[in-house]
Formats: sequence, structure tokens, C-alpha cells
Amino acid sequence: MFIGNALLKANFNSYTIPGPPPRSFFTNGHETQLVKIKDLKSRQGSELAPSPWLRVDQDRISAFADCTCDHQFIHIDPQRATRETPFGTTIAHGFLTLSLSVHLESPDLSDIEDVGFVINYGIDKLRFINPVPAGSRVRMQSRLADVRDRGSGRVVIKLDKHMEIEGQEKPAWVAQQLLMLMPRDS
Repeated sequence: MFIGNALLKANFNSYTIPGPPPRSFFTNGHETQLVKIKDLKSRQGSELAPSPWLRVDQDRISAFADCTCDHQFIHIDPQRATRETPFGTTIAHGFLTLSLSVHLESPDLSDIEDVGFVINYGIDKLRFINPVPAGSRVRMQSRLADVRDRGSGRVVIKLDKHMEIEGQEKPAWVAQQLLMLMPRDS
């Protein structure tokens, strides 16, 4: 199930999007197809393949706490978090889960054959909805919401994204991520 613009504009208790089911992004039924940057506009509105699952363990959470100097007990002290929070354990930092979206990008984006490199261009409408307990597995779901030409073969794509938490109905977060795709010969 994809969480997109309808969710961002509505309350976060409803997780359905009206309208037809999303189109497949880079497949023609069974085979993956390589596409070029210039062809992305025709894929607008398409669902991308989900990322693989990734476990967010306490070691990763603690390392992020050290990196960001955010050592709040809800992230680094399992015994205290169990006693003093409704979560039952420590939880990942929201920005840790957001930063994992780079690693957990859809494999479909690697099927754009003429991309030289990608620049993070921004995030719109980010909402952290559900905490990610230590030890949980997460993955990304994305939909190509918009493609804007920026000249010289460059485009900015907007991806409606949400991070699933395995076994939970509500996502960890929803956002619109902007990426600038730079052609190989720029």
C-alpha cells in the first residue's frame, strides 16, 4: 500500500489513497526495462519497487546518537526506556530512519541508465508518525510523483515516500523527497 499526497493532506489515521492502483514503474509485465532521464516524465505516477528490509538494531541507534550528540535515554538506555516510556524499548531517532532512506532507495532508480550522479534536493511535508523500536526491520516504498526539467539534461524528481515497519500498520514516516538527477555527460 502506498502512502502519498492524500495522506499528507489528510489526518494520519487513514492509510488508503483513492483512485486506480499504481502503474508498475520499470517493468513491462515481467522484465525490468532500463530508461533514460528524458523518459521519466512518462513514468510519473508510477509505484517503484520496494527496497529490501533493513534491521535497525541498538548498535546502529547508539552510533547515530554518538554521531549527532543526541543521547536522550529513549534512544540509548533500554532498561530506562522500558520502565519510563510507552514504547517498551528504545526507539530509533526519527532522523536516523530518514537518513536510511538513502540506503533504502528503490532498486528501480538504478535502472535509469544515463544518470551520472544524484543530489538530494530537499524534503517536503515530512511527518514522523510511528516510532521504530530497536530491532525492527524497515523498508522504503516510493512513488514517482513529479518530474521537472531543469535544463542541460537534468531533472528534479519528487518521490512520495513512506518507511514501512515490518508487522506494523502505520509507517515510521511519510515525506516527499526531491532528488536532482544529473546526466552522465554534464
